[in-house]
Amino acid sequence: MSRHTCAAVLVLAACGKSPSQRPPAPAGDAAQGAATPAPAPVPAAYAETSARTLREGRAALALFQGGKLAELHARFTPELAAIATTKVLTDIHDQLKAAAAPGPDDDTVFLVAGSRAYVADLKVGPQTVVAQMTFDDDGRLSGLNFAPRPALPPDPHAGRALKTKLRLPFDGQWWVFWGGDTATRNYHVVAPDQRHAYDIVMWKDGGTHTGDGKRNEDYHCWGQPIVAPADATVVAIENGAPDNPPGKMDPANKAGNHVVLDLGDGEFALLAHLQQGSVTVKAGDKVTRGQRLGLTGNSGNTSEPHLHFHVQDGPVLFEGRGLPVVFDGVCTDGQPAAPASPVHGQFIEHCG
Repeated sequence: MSRHTCAAVLVLAACGKSPSQRPPAPAGDAAQGAATPAPAPVPAAYAETSARTLREGRAALALFQGGKLAELHARFTPELAAIATTKVLTDIHDQLKAAAAPGPDDDTVFLVAGSRAYVADLKVGPQTVVAQMTFDDDGRLSGLNFAPRPALPPDPHAGRALKTKLRLPFDGQWWVFWGGDTATRNYHVVAPDQRHAYDIVMWKDGGTHTGDGKRNEDYHCWGQPIVAPADATVVAIENGAPDNPPGKMDPANKAGNHVVLDLGDGEFALLAHLQQGSVTVKAGDKVTRGQRLGLTGNSGNTSEPHLHFHVQDGPVLFEGRGLPVVFDGVCTDGQPAAPASPVHGQFIEHCG
């Protein structure tokens, strides 16, 4: 989750972690006329902690931008205060005093492994500077980071509407960890083929896993069925890559076990990081919307079990250009959203 951009304005040490029995396989989409269960609400603990972190982050940023640096410094943990003196804060403030306040789409929060982080994009003329703040359980700032972010290259498919109607490639409530069209919400956007990609997990009881998260089985989404988002033809699969222990990655096999689908009309979907041996289709197969393709795993260049999903304009991995993704029949944060492109932090489920 690091954001390596150009030369940093300031990097201050953060004290805390960085902001990453199963149901039967669905036979397909719900039968015509079948009752659709109500969407699950956003977990109360997530909603409360997210709102608190957003509130604390915006308040701290307002103090910084308003030049109330002594008041901001008083909110630091002792460890951070020893690094970031008011003199240091003054120097950084002088560099960024022309920054505009972030708009509603320019900030977000990350709640991962007990860590609470607030991230905001500050516009300083033509440049964007990312402000990241982490908070401890008492609401004190335990980490602070400012770094410039380079502008994204033009998106050749910006605004393009998919011809294929997509359903979410799973059932039940999931959580978008990376998703959206800005670097704040989606680190994938710097990769041309993954400009509109998603990393999706399950968040329950305070996080994406139980216990210490050292086993794949600890993760809520491990072994969950992954289904075809549309009628399609299988272009390619991988089924033999081993699943990584959490925290270890396989960069030589980026997608791990995966399925590539030809959706038609020059649109190709990748479903990646599937569980070893779980892929149920082969190249050339015709699949139907809602048909099981495999199980969520932790294979490839991934640090924990999750589903990577994106649509691109060609069949070859890492050579296409990403296409904007819109899901049909999706509920976001417990509410029907009609066709929607979910973003980081939203809870989503198929309800159409």
